[in-house]
Amino acid sequence: MKRNNKHRVLENVLVEDYAAEGKSLARIDGKVIFIEDAVPGDIVDVRLSKSKKDWAEGKAINFRQYASHRVTPFCEHFGVCGGCQWQMLPYEQQLGFKQKQVQDNLQRIGKVALPPFEPILGATDTRYYRNKIEYTFGNKRYLLPEEVGDPNFSAFQDVAGYHVKGLFDKIVDIRKCHLQAEPTNGIRLALKEYAISHNLSFYDIRNHIGFMRNVQIRFCRSGELMVNVIFGYEDEAQRIPMLAHLLELFPSITTLLYTINTKWNDSLFDLSPEIYYGKGYVIETLEDFRFKIGPKSFFQTNTGQGERLYQVTREYADLTGNEIVYDLYCGTGSIGLFVSRQAKKVIGVELINEAIEDAKENALLNNILHAEFYAGDVIKICDDAFFDQHGRPDVIITDPPRAGMHEKLVEKILDIAAPTVVYVSCNPATQARDLNLLDAKYEVTRIRPVDMFPHTHHIENVAQLKLRAGN
Repeated sequence: MKRNNKHRVLENVLVEDYAAEGKSLARIDGKVIFIEDAVPGDIVDVRLSKSKKDWAEGKAINFRQYASHRVTPFCEHFGVCGGCQWQMLPYEQQLGFKQKQVQDNLQRIGKVALPPFEPILGATDTRYYRNKIEYTFGNKRYLLPEEVGDPNFSAFQDVAGYHVKGLFDKIVDIRKCHLQAEPTNGIRLALKEYAISHNLSFYDIRNHIGFMRNVQIRFCRSGELMVNVIFGYEDEAQRIPMLAHLLELFPSITTLLYTINTKWNDSLFDLSPEIYYGKGYVIETLEDFRFKIGPKSFFQTNTGQGERLYQVTREYADLTGNEIVYDLYCGTGSIGLFVSRQAKKVIGVELINEAIEDAKENALLNNILHAEFYAGDVIKICDDAFFDQHGRPDVIITDPPRAGMHEKLVEKILDIAAPTVVYVSCNPATQARDLNLLDAKYEVTRIRPVDMFPHTHHIENVAQLKLRAGN
């Protein structure tokens, strides 16, 4: 192995194993090197970005030899847009690495006794699996390395696609994305072509100017299609003809909305989408449950795998029909309602009031009368008076964001001491941290990872915990 200290490059490095979060690793003279953009079996040159005594981080900049199990990525934009990091790996290999990621995190960070891991639940559909996607319009196109310096290519173009990883003002001009079924690409390209032909400005994120900003598309397996076009400012004379044109081209759109966003950030949380056509929402299904989803509603973005994730959650809840279930971080009530038929009562708690209103509507939509939803901080809500009114939980289901549970909520769960806790996580590292804290009273009795996002390094994990005797 040759070291180029001037440029901090390690040459002819054999990538040995998968680490986590999409990185692989090699070991050199007892030092662990975490490597981006490589897979186990590759032999690469690595440019280091960080180097400590026992470990270093870097990126593969040259491939001396590819791993034998690599496959040809199916997307022309792979390696540029950053949306799918693992298309070069067979799907079964991806699942193996994801299962290993969960095991490593729970063992290394959790440091608690663990049962045998159940096999990861892979996706049936590995393409076109997202029901929601968002594209960005911008006036600066990301140039590929071979395009830089070529007079035939300019970075100053109006494009529609995804932000480049690490470059907030550059957009990858997407021709075809494989994450969502058609007409997603057709809608994006139609908006782009119409805007260019009518001299409508594309958003300039640095200067905070421009008409065309984003488009969100939600395509449900129910067949309903919701499109929300986000503009940088109001211009009714331009907006109405564009939306009419889009609806004429794509009559399958069941709800067409627009949002005026004059803020510096893209969040729609504090904005009000307006209905141009349709009822303003779509209906999605999980088993025979129906869920109303508005333009700001949270819902699992992979419907098929979301259904399987909830089936595992319901199985782990060990319900007999006599239990009171508390659904924490309940969002729009999807998990609580999904398990409700096997429960005596469901109580959902969520901080965001709009999500609770959606949950109440979804309960009525499914004729579920024994599920109640409350907005607020679970730490403050779940006191003795609340338990006197609604009953103490026999089962707690918690599905926190990537940051995991707040330590005070962990303490609250330990204080409640429900016989069963089901912990659904989108980040095994923070889940492992929380399991370590819950170990004061609980033992982990079942574990199963679920792959929601094929060709990415993201993974969900479900853990069942049982209260230890004497607690």
